[in-house]
Amino acid sequence: MNKTVKRLTFVIVLCVLMISILPAIVSANSAEPPSMVILVNNPPDDLSIVMVSNENQPEAIVRRVAWEGYYVFYSRHMQAGGEYTFRVNTNGESFNLTLDAPLQRYNNVVTLDISNRELTPGKYSFRSVLLVSIRLLLTLLLEGIIFWLFRFRQKRSWLIFLAINLVTQGALNVWLDSGGSLMPSYLILSLLVGEVFVFAVEMIAFPIFIREHKKSRIFIYAFVANLISLIAGGYIISVLPV
Repeated sequence: MNKTVKRLTFVIVLCVLMISILPAIVSANSAEPPSMVILVNNPPDDLSIVMVSNENQPEAIVRRVAWEGYYVFYSRHMQAGGEYTFRVNTNGESFNLTLDAPLQRYNNVVTLDISNRELTPGKYSFRSVLLVSIRLLLTLLLEGIIFWLFRFRQKRSWLIFLAINLVTQGALNVWLDSGGSLMPSYLILSLLVGEVFVFAVEMIAFPIFIREHKKSRIFIYAFVANLISLIAGGYIISVLPV
């Protein structure tokens, strides 16, 4: 086994450890209270959802991000188990849907399919793949521009750049997506924690594998690229679905 393979194996092992020791999201009231979020893809402007199984019949608090709508009910509207019935109003029509799955998570996400009039636990199909791909491509584009500005031109350097970022940024975005929450406050905290490990891995890996410039320049690049990526990541979380 040559030195390059050994070093690559070291980075992969380090990334696996990074994922395994990242803290799990726990139930705490430091940000948003416990909630149920009804996720709607491309919701109509006039859509409203009322929880009719609650005697007060509260209407969902609405938050829209890009092509998604989040219709939120907080813990004061919820009970530990049992059925939830919602009245959906849109396009001059009204219909009721019942969710009989028990709510056990701190933040519950269910998806409303208006055309089929279905309410199902979890997020809609291919959502995770779509959002992880978008965030990963934006990160690669941004850090690639910075990589070019630092005058990296060799093919080998670019292949190493691509390989390391696919592992570190891919792992970070998959981890962010696995948290379950759709609330930016939680995800920004998770991003800050995750980026600490990405900083560490990339600032070790890039100087080891890239030989095009002095290690000092490579080290500075890794720091600058990840700092800008962290700032951009926070912005992306605020304007795109997560």
